[in-house]
Amino acid sequence: MQKINHNQLIAQFQSFRQHLRGLFKSYSDSVIDLIDALASNSNSAYSPAELSLSPLFERTYSSLYKAIQKSFNFNDNKKKKRKKLKNLTRLIAEVTPQPEKCSFYLFATDTTPHPRPHSPTLPERGYIYQPNTVAGNNPVGVGHAFSFVSMLPEKDLQSSAPWSIPLSAERVPIEKKGTSVAIEQIDALMTDESLPWHNKLSVLTADSVYSQRSFLFDVSKHKNLVLIARVRSNRIFYSTPPIQQEEKKRGCPKKFGERFDLALEDTWHPPDETTQINSTTKKGRQFTVTLKAWHHMLMRGTQQEQMYKCPFTLVRVHVTDDTGCAIWKPMWLIVMGEQRVCISLAEVYSCYRQRFDIEHMFRFKKQRLLMTNYQTPEVEHEENWIRLVMLAYVQLWAAKDLSKHLPRPWERAQEPNNDKIASPSTVQRDFQRIISEIGKPGNSPKPRGNSTGRVRGQTQTKRVKHPVIKKSKKSNISQPQAA
Repeated sequence: MQKINHNQLIAQFQSFRQHLRGLFKSYSDSVIDLIDALASNSNSAYSPAELSLSPLFERTYSSLYKAIQKSFNFNDNKKKKRKKLKNLTRLIAEVTPQPEKCSFYLFATDTTPHPRPHSPTLPERGYIYQPNTVAGNNPVGVGHAFSFVSMLPEKDLQSSAPWSIPLSAERVPIEKKGTSVAIEQIDALMTDESLPWHNKLSVLTADSVYSQRSFLFDVSKHKNLVLIARVRSNRIFYSTPPIQQEEKKRGCPKKFGERFDLALEDTWHPPDETTQINSTTKKGRQFTVTLKAWHHMLMRGTQQEQMYKCPFTLVRVHVTDDTGCAIWKPMWLIVMGEQRVCISLAEVYSCYRQRFDIEHMFRFKKQRLLMTNYQTPEVEHEENWIRLVMLAYVQLWAAKDLSKHLPRPWERAQEPNNDKIASPSTVQRDFQRIISEIGKPGNSPKPRGNSTGRVRGQTQTKRVKHPVIKKSKKSNISQPQAA
């Protein structure tokens, strides 16, 4: 990797912040102050209002809420929204690294809950999936859900920091699923010709929710995209039917071969490829990863989603210790895409392991960047806040090379000449010093005077309370029975 001197790093970071300020037409200086206060919030503020006490926020708390309101003010103009979000993605793409050791870009997508059970005046609340810590409780909450698509930067070592650079964040409406919103986000990222990964080999990783045929069929339309998704261990697939060399007969040709039941080993035919990987954990525990692959597998589809046209590679991951005993339950992955042969089995396993970095990003945003702490009755303001939190995280990534390791008294000091990439929390701890040294792109605030405030006797209209929306069941239309 080519090393850049300190002055060049400062110039690049200042240029990024100047372009970031140019995205906001109104209250741009207040927005930058808010993003800086978020990025430097090392457990000092527990609500957005407390961010106004940060040394990097030079304004009052009223300007903080104005910045949230005006940061992404689209006024229901969908064309204006698409243009501004596209410019936002292009700006983030400027600080994303290009792969050096691998031949592809790595992405991840997932949905995270935003619980709002005590906000009756917030519209479009619904029942969302929310994991509970108490065993036996139903994982159901009330609020919104947001779909993220992130880039996973290349790791030099297994112990590298789990960074996940967010590129797009969209709220999942009640009438849609997280997979359908992810399809729209991926389409926008793959079709933009100005982005560095356009028409280049890209890999998208996702969990088992995204292994349904509706998502797979739409994502497979991108020629340069390969999808690696986990599947449940009770799914049923099929092999490719053998080529018939006899004379063509009447009727539709056979589209599916022999049945392949993941739960029944008797239905498995011999794998087409087998690879073993030896790995060691941080604590020195050694284990062996056995990867078995079956090529040209198929799944059932519908008349609209003709999955027999979308073959994939089925991979079984089995991890054993030095005695040969299984450590975890075997995991099944599918690799779909026209260029899936360009990804080796070892890279498939490595890519899916790195997918979990997006979970670290969600946790860091909720614990250190107050992603779910902003309580507002306006849906638009909530979406603005999510994007501002996303930009605060991107700023931490852009400033990682300028940060210094500041260990607490009970933490181990970093060894000299350590090339390990700084973690998000390490950069956040030193972010205030970085901004104090390089300065801000905006102007300092000037006192305007006190406003007149409300007129005596003026009353505020009470907000309307909205019920929690429950998705209606699908209509039970009688389907024609097969002969």
